[in-house]
Amino acid sequence: MLRKVLFGLFFALWGFGATAQTVTIAALGDSLTQGYGLPQDEGFVAQMQRWLRERGADVRLINAGVSGDTTAGGAARVDWTLTPEVDGLIVALGGNDLLRGIDPASSRANLERILERADAAGVPVLLVGMQAPGNFGPEYKAAFDAIYPELAARYGVLFAESFFGGIAGKEATPAELLPWMQADGIHPNAQGVARIVAALGPKVLELVERARGD
Repeated sequence: MLRKVLFGLFFALWGFGATAQTVTIAALGDSLTQGYGLPQDEGFVAQMQRWLRERGADVRLINAGVSGDTTAGGAARVDWTLTPEVDGLIVALGGNDLLRGIDPASSRANLERILERADAAGVPVLLVGMQAPGNFGPEYKAAFDAIYPELAARYGVLFAESFFGGIAGKEATPAELLPWMQADGIHPNAQGVARIVAALGPKVLELVERARGD
């Protein structure tokens, strides 16, 4: 937010009368953020944008989701995602790490790099958690599931426990999720996204407040 204030002062001094109050939030993620399989206006970012504006938040969301991206991909592009206009960052990565069985230590290191870069830029973060399935064994699951709350506590960022928790609860079975998913069983349909947005929206509003310095 400091960068936006400095730009605003520059334009004001030059007589442009800049009164930019809109908060810009970048959503750094994978296909879940990008909106895979959905019309552009039904994806996560578009639905979250509407949800926020319906509640009076002057926010612009940038879709920084790349289908198939892992935490490593997110770490590789975080620097050019954090442009001077970005006031806050949603980080929703890890699903593709799980699909590939990537070592949780690598996923942790990648997410930590993202949080370090955001911290260095003075950009507040909402970190959205993921939970590993049990097919990689209890040790893998315990190691992976611990990444998000531990990093959130270490870096003092906002934390949402589960991306999918808003659909039918964090412990929902595949059968309980089925009505809210696309045919692939991996990506939410428009109705599922609406439930995710309703659950994560209050946390995003908190992020907006932090970005404003409230």
